[in-house]
Amino acid sequence: MDSDVNIGIAFAGLAALLYGTSLFVMKRWFADYSSPTFLSITYALSMVLYLPVVVAADGPFLPASNRVSALGSIFAVTALTALAMVFLFRALRIGEVSYVSPISKIIPVFVLPLEVGLLRQRLSALQIGGVVVATIAIYVANWEGTTLLAPLKRASRSRPAQLALLSAATFAVVDVGKRVLMQELAIAPTTYVPLMFLGVAGLMGPLAIRARWPDDWWRDLPLFVVTALIIASGNHVVLLAFQRLPASIVSPVVNGQAIVAVILGAIFLEESHLRTRLVATGLAVLGITMISLG
Repeated sequence: MDSDVNIGIAFAGLAALLYGTSLFVMKRWFADYSSPTFLSITYALSMVLYLPVVVAADGPFLPASNRVSALGSIFAVTALTALAMVFLFRALRIGEVSYVSPISKIIPVFVLPLEVGLLRQRLSALQIGGVVVATIAIYVANWEGTTLLAPLKRASRSRPAQLALLSAATFAVVDVGKRVLMQELAIAPTTYVPLMFLGVAGLMGPLAIRARWPDDWWRDLPLFVVTALIIASGNHVVLLAFQRLPASIVSPVVNGQAIVAVILGAIFLEESHLRTRLVATGLAVLGITMISLG
């Protein structure tokens, strides 16, 4: 195997570890915080921590020919990113991380119809099969050993499941938007990432000011810094993987983050139904792989 491929897979695996860890620490450390408060602090710190990467980057920060269009598009994608993160963080606050993770990672199931409708992509039989497998993962995640229809009823009534699905659907629009930014508008990752961090923090800031803060929130600042470092590193490392490998290889590896989150939740938070949720996560990753390869 080519050394560049090995490095790319290593970067994708590291991104999965970082993203999975970030899902876990959101639940472990910040369950007492509102979504706007957590996002405004964490993403502001992520922007600061990412600045050295921006300074070291070559090339112009924004394309000279279409700066207004580029900034408007980045803002639109950033606003949707903020909304998706609000859904995800809320789902993790009220639900178990091992339950929310596999459901929130079926983003390609929502990406496909968007690409078919907006970008005229054609579905293969393998991709259709991947959608079916990823959908089954939601059923399995809600299985608790009762009747066959019970998982469907639980999924339809569970607030964490609803929020996780909303997060996945919104992130699907974000992913299609990022594809347009990177390919059609030729926006550099070192332009998009810091502006996205800044935009999310700015959008959440006014809501965070009005939200309830824990009395000793300042004691958690070191935890916020660690989380911001994980998120900034994950965003950078995944871009390094995409520079070396096609999305069909990177995406399934990165979405293995759900497995990391499930295992961490089971070990440190003593969450139940580990085997069932590992099976659900495996099905979700398998479905994502089939969609990516199709």
